[in-house]
Amino acid sequence: MSQVLDPPPPTRASTQAATATAPPSGPGHDLAALAARHGLSVSGARPSLPQYVRQLWARRHFIGAFSTAKLTAQYSQAKLGQLWQVMTPLLNAAVYYFIFGLLLNTRRDVEDFVPFLVTGVFVWTFTQSSIMAGTRAISGNLGLVRALHFPRAALPVSFCLQQLQQLLFSMCALVVILLAFGVPPGPSWLLAVPALVLQFVFNAGLAMIMARVGSKIPDMAQLMPFLLRTWMYASGVMFSIEHMTGPDSGLPSWVGTALQLNPAVVYIDLMRFALIDSFGGSQLPPHVWALAAGWALVAGIGGFIYFWKAEETYGRG
Repeated sequence: MSQVLDPPPPTRASTQAATATAPPSGPGHDLAALAARHGLSVSGARPSLPQYVRQLWARRHFIGAFSTAKLTAQYSQAKLGQLWQVMTPLLNAAVYYFIFGLLLNTRRDVEDFVPFLVTGVFVWTFTQSSIMAGTRAISGNLGLVRALHFPRAALPVSFCLQQLQQLLFSMCALVVILLAFGVPPGPSWLLAVPALVLQFVFNAGLAMIMARVGSKIPDMAQLMPFLLRTWMYASGVMFSIEHMTGPDSGLPSWVGTALQLNPAVVYIDLMRFALIDSFGGSQLPPHVWALAAGWALVAGIGGFIYFWKAEETYGRG
C-alpha cells in the first residue's frame, strides 16, 4: 500500500524531461502570446522590403507636399524670397567664372564657356545639395521621426525632390543664358529629361546612404562639405577634363579615364551634351548612357536597401 500512495522521489532526468515538455509561462510569454493572438506586432519593427516599398509609395503625396513646403520655407525670411533659388547658383557660377575663367584662364580651351560653366554648376549643385540634405535628413528631423510612424526613407527622398524642384527653377535661368550666348534650342534639349531622372535616382540613393551614416555619426554633416568640395574639383565643373588630361598635360592616360567614369562627370556631361551644340559626342565618355543608368541603379537600389536595413533604429537612442 505504501508503494502506491508514496511515489518514489523524482530523479534529475525526470525533472529535466518535465521542464522541457512543460509549456512556457511567465508575464513576458503571456503578453507575447496575447499580442500574437490579436495580430499585434512590435512597434517600429522593420517591415519586409516589398512591404516597405508599398508603404513608401502610399506616402508619395506626403513626400511631394513635404518637399514643396520645405522649398517654400527655405527663403521665407529673405526679402528677395524665392528669387534666391535662382540667384544662389548664378552667384556661384559668377565666382567660378572670375576665378577659373578669368584668373586661371580655363575658358581658352572651351567653346561657349559661360553656358558650359553654368550648366556644370547647376547640375553639380543638385547633387551636392541632395547629399548634404540627406546627411541631415534623420538627425535634423528627430522630432518628426519620433512623433509619427512612416517609412523613414520618405525624408531623404523628399529632400532630393526639393532639390530637384530648385534645379528646375534654376533651369529657367539657364535657358535664358543659353539663348543670350547664342545657343539655339533644339531637339537634343529633350535629352535633359532622362538625364535628370537618372541623376535624381543616383542622388536619392546617395542621400539615403548618407542619411543612415549621418544618423549614427552627427559629425559627418561637418565633414561632408570638404569631401564634396574635393569631389567637385575632380568633376570638371569649371574646366574641360578632356583638355586638362590630354596628351600635352603630362598625366597618365588612366587619370582621364578614371575622371570620366566619375558619376558626377557623367551627369554633367550628359546635360552639356543635351543643351550645348558645341559640346559634341566626342567629348562624352564611352557608353555614357549605360554608365549613367548603371550609376543610378547601383546607388539607387543599393542606397535604398542599405537605408532600409536600419529602419527600426532611426530616432532611437
